[in-house]
Amino acid sequence: MINYEDRMLEGADIIIKDWMQLNKKDKLLIVTEKEHEFEANLLKQSGLKITKNVDIMIVTNTGMQVGIYFDENEKVFDKYNAIIGATDYSIVTTKAAKRAIDRGGKFLSLPLSVRTDESVLSYDFIRMNTVKSKLMAGIIMNYIENASIIKVKTDSGTNLNLYKEGRRSGFFNGVVEDGDGYSSSSFEIYVPIEENRTEGIMIVDGSLGYIGKPKYPIKLIFKNGRIVDIEGNESGNILREYIESYSDDRMYNASELGIGLNSYSRCRGKCYIEDESAYGTYHIGFGRNIALGGVYEASGHFDLVGLKPNIYADNRKIMERGRIIAPQPNFIT
Repeated sequence: MINYEDRMLEGADIIIKDWMQLNKKDKLLIVTEKEHEFEANLLKQSGLKITKNVDIMIVTNTGMQVGIYFDENEKVFDKYNAIIGATDYSIVTTKAAKRAIDRGGKFLSLPLSVRTDESVLSYDFIRMNTVKSKLMAGIIMNYIENASIIKVKTDSGTNLNLYKEGRRSGFFNGVVEDGDGYSSSSFEIYVPIEENRTEGIMIVDGSLGYIGKPKYPIKLIFKNGRIVDIEGNESGNILREYIESYSDDRMYNASELGIGLNSYSRCRGKCYIEDESAYGTYHIGFGRNIALGGVYEASGHFDLVGLKPNIYADNRKIMERGRIIAPQPNFIT
């Protein structure tokens, strides 16, 4: 039976070989925090099997403000053509990451935030077949791409209208080549929705992202793209305090629709990347979305996850209670 550290190294090898597709000419930088230095060294160990040029950068400004440094130092990645953002909070929405991608570099967002003692490198969802996830994404995106309105409804009471005029959808499955040089460990379809037009109700019953699983479902009301009311139960109060901790009023604006693609993931509240990746879920992202193809600036980005969505592209139903109902390959269950 494979031991825990070997399983982590196996996960690191998948990320370096299959996702980053590193070659001997690449110059790789792994950005991490002190708490994840061991994991970063496993990634470096995997990288050194392929190229001699692997460095680790330890950031000192951590938590939800980790992106400040990478906004203020836009050229910090210029020496490298391959970057892994392996901090707790994602740095992919920063100016430095955007510059690296625009310059033709490879950038993988690999947030390592968990609410257990187990490393993300050991999680099952990393083992998801990336070809299958790409095919799943293609099915849904075929319908979303030409739609002007996406509707999300659930049996629990979600009833949202999201708008995407002039916006292109995309997908993540870890593989940077599939994302034209940029990907995330969150296996999902993403749509950078219009930031001032979301209307309706969302029942958050899956995950609060970085905060974990809500004790009680939370009813959110949207108007003109913004959350205008958060249900005042225990979980709702925790969410309100979290949003306020950004000290940025723009964090109330919905800026992304995500649809999970990973059938190995479970929405358990233990790892936010696994939560939002889980097949059978959707999530609404808030705050900055420039790395996704949107135009919205804010001090950060977070996601709220809902379960078993019925999703409509214009008036065509493409998902029913979290399952693709459009024509699909027979391997999707």
